[in-house]
Amino acid sequence: MPQLEGVEHRFVDVRGARLHVAELGSGPPVLLLHGWPQHWWCWRRLMPLLAGSFRMLAMDLRGFGWSEATAGGYRKDELAEDVGGVLDALGIDRVRLVGHDWGGVVGMLLCVGHGDRVERFVPMNTGHVWPTPPRLDRLPRQVGALSYQVVLASPFVGPQATASPRVLRGVFDLISTHSDDVLDGLDQYAARFAAPSRARAVQQLYRTFLLAELPAWLRGRYRGRRLTTPTLWLHGLDDPAITPSVFEDIVVHADDVQIELLGDCGHFPAEEQPGVVAGHLRSFLAA
Repeated sequence: MPQLEGVEHRFVDVRGARLHVAELGSGPPVLLLHGWPQHWWCWRRLMPLLAGSFRMLAMDLRGFGWSEATAGGYRKDELAEDVGGVLDALGIDRVRLVGHDWGGVVGMLLCVGHGDRVERFVPMNTGHVWPTPPRLDRLPRQVGALSYQVVLASPFVGPQATASPRVLRGVFDLISTHSDDVLDGLDQYAARFAAPSRARAVQQLYRTFLLAELPAWLRGRYRGRRLTTPTLWLHGLDDPAITPSVFEDIVVHADDVQIELLGDCGHFPAEEQPGVVAGHLRSFLAA
């Protein structure tokens, strides 16, 4: 496991899986949720900047990093239940929550389903659970941007792609503005996916989304539900996979949301612009 000065590691048993949490600092708890293809290490630049004011907790989602890769449990509502179980195991009633990519979706589902547990929420470069069918003029770009998900969800090809450092390097180069800052974690990410069980976990993450969750969300699975948690939406503008058109209508579904667009930043704000992100988090989470 990579080492970050001052970080302590703990494992908790939640819903039939042993889940890993890295901890640094003291103060009000802040839980960090990563996305694909990463794990807790993606927060390595951000955690030390905020550890003087907050208890920073970086969780590995089921199947990622050093959390157990189980046979199932990768629906996003199930992953949100994992997060609630981790909070219970750590004795935390309410938390400030930061989620990137899939971590943002999982965090949003926790807010929607258990809003009493989340004091403030910061999603970064992610989508939401109230999608609308793409407009015809945006359809080619959106289909192209999501085509990688079909690959990752596919049998055989998906696990091989996830475990390939060359593929991951290409992804990081494509969707990050400061790719060198992201690529120095490449070996840490690729090494974990070398285990077949973890590569299959990624396949299930995307397979459940494309075959079950996305169709249900488009049919209005969360129609009538609202994001009531005070929310700061951070988004790196140079992300070709997720553009503002994906989330700009979140204001219709949220009671209290601010949107901050980050220039000179791609898909990975916490690694590409850690100082800027830390500034936003420090003021918003302390409010």
